[in-house]
Amino acid sequence: MPPEDRRDPARSPSTGPDSAILTVQDLHVTFRCPRRPDAYALRGVDLTIGRGEIVGLVGESGSGKSVLASCVLGLLPEHPAPAVTGRVLVKGADMLTSPETRRRAVRRLDLGSVFQDPMSSLDPTMRVGRQVVEAAGSVEEAVRLLTAAGIPDAESRMRVYPHELSGGLRQRVMIAMAVAGNPALIVADEPTTALDVTVQAQILRLLRRLRDDFGCSVLLITHDLGVASQVCDRLVVLYGGRLAETGPTALMLSEPRHPYTASLLRSRISLTSDVARPLPTMPGEPPRPTRPLPGCAFAPRCDLRTDDCEKAPPEPRPVPGEPGRLSACLRLDELADRPAAPGSASWPPNAVSGRGPLLTLRNVHQRFRVRGQGRHVRLSALSGVDLTVEAGESVAIVGESGSGKSTLLRAVAGLTPVSSGAIDLDGDARPQIVFQDAGASLTPWLSVATLLGERLSRLRLSKAETRRRIARTLTLVGLGDDVLHAKPGALSGGQRQRVAMARAIIDPPELLLCDEPTSALDASRAAGVLNQIGELRRELGMTVLFVTHDLGAARVVADRIAVMYLGRVVEIGPADVVVGSPAHPYTQALVSAIPEPGRAIAAPAGEAPDPLRPPSGCRFRTRCPAVRAECASRAPAPVRLDAGHLVDCLLYEERATAGSAAS
Repeated sequence: MPPEDRRDPARSPSTGPDSAILTVQDLHVTFRCPRRPDAYALRGVDLTIGRGEIVGLVGESGSGKSVLASCVLGLLPEHPAPAVTGRVLVKGADMLTSPETRRRAVRRLDLGSVFQDPMSSLDPTMRVGRQVVEAAGSVEEAVRLLTAAGIPDAESRMRVYPHELSGGLRQRVMIAMAVAGNPALIVADEPTTALDVTVQAQILRLLRRLRDDFGCSVLLITHDLGVASQVCDRLVVLYGGRLAETGPTALMLSEPRHPYTASLLRSRISLTSDVARPLPTMPGEPPRPTRPLPGCAFAPRCDLRTDDCEKAPPEPRPVPGEPGRLSACLRLDELADRPAAPGSASWPPNAVSGRGPLLTLRNVHQRFRVRGQGRHVRLSALSGVDLTVEAGESVAIVGESGSGKSTLLRAVAGLTPVSSGAIDLDGDARPQIVFQDAGASLTPWLSVATLLGERLSRLRLSKAETRRRIARTLTLVGLGDDVLHAKPGALSGGQRQRVAMARAIIDPPELLLCDEPTSALDASRAAGVLNQIGELRRELGMTVLFVTHDLGAARVVADRIAVMYLGRVVEIGPADVVVGSPAHPYTQALVSAIPEPGRAIAAPAGEAPDPLRPPSGCRFRTRCPAVRAECASRAPAPVRLDAGHLVDCLLYEERATAGSAAS
């Protein structure tokens, strides 16, 4: 426990008026920029967080979550200053109207913050220890906080720079700095979005443990209801800058009382999603903050809307018989008896060519010369990868960061030559790649029409045929002619990802390479991208190689899944088999770490080993719950369990040997 025990962690979370750590009252925030329409980011939000309570703030991108976090921290921009009304009280201090000296004192003594990208918050020129000491006040306290945040060998980690730590360790450094000084409230803005599921599971457990140990309250901002379900006592759903619904987490997830919450739940990609038909998505796009609707912001996307919904925005009102629940829906009484939405039609059969393998990797090694420990050393990013992909097939490559997934994809695309081994593409097959960050891969000063037209230049088509091809391709990815003259900056994240997909397939490639195209998207947008890939496969007969760290997405999009760990494929097989009955201990850990409502998450112990110094023998042995003495001295060889299902583990090698001897 910290020496200054300002809160009693043994107390249960309380949300009474006398125990409120945060009180937000009728908050309106409008951004006004010269020569641009006003952007109404928040429109009358009320929120209370009690002592020791973890509250999840949920909603799609653009709903106002991060703006609310900035108001709580007193960090709204000064130039141009937004128009703000309402109150944001942190332990009685108004973070909107108090003098800057008072707000700075509140941030130092009562608030902690954890942001999505720790590298943008940590000083890259300062050692980690010095930055934590600045927040903690002493070296001893800094070491204690880093240890409490789950950082192994904290004392030695004090001497490294942020770039020398993994993403998960950097996020833990941010959490250690956030709890320095024993704050009353931690604001965590999408702290797990860019992390692997295993690291995400560790961070979520850490947040709950810190609440229990330090007694602090937490405002967790996320677009993933599965993440929120693991740690939050209560959920607050925002849409279009207004509160849609709030209540206890378990009730919100089992019995939503707003059509938007129900749509978010239906759009989630989970281990039980029906892969035989397209994933459910929300129609339309979220409202633009520059064009607020006079009525309910969700009305254009809601199948329960009436004329009354479009007249005035509904105010949150109590849900009868459910204390602590509010819903801003005029048709609240009809939601409880609403039948489940009908499912989409099943997918048609794949247009597989039947001409055999399109892509073959044989004993592929990729080594990079990097600087480590004051000298240049060899980093083995790929260590003997064998993989065959049939024409028309979809294969997902799954694993944590640093496992070699993106390196393999870039090698297949011809962007990096391999050190040894062979990569064979059948005939004149041409791969096209879709990157994770569509905004960074699209030239910002070119219109959508120009971006797509560039890909057709080699075909020497007429202007009329080029226009027809562009229009047809935009229709394929679910976009209309209204985006033709728009530049990437004017599009939403989901629209940019669709434009990137359109650019890749406008001249249909035989092989489509996708590098984490859904990891940063909201649930409905991610489902839409996966549906598009499924439709394109069936309509154009493309082969797909899909890189992801999300086994749920891999199961939906792929026929087979290959699991990678430290440059090796440790398991490969049919998607449903690998996810439903994982054989390798690492695959089992990945499945257990996926956040699912109503299920506790788990993660492998410890951190992934340094790829510059991989363990001898089995590379997963340092984190494996079934490790044996021989795992340190002998590398496993692939063992065939069933048709097309192989696993790289000594445990199955011994079973196969015993079975052969018995027969």
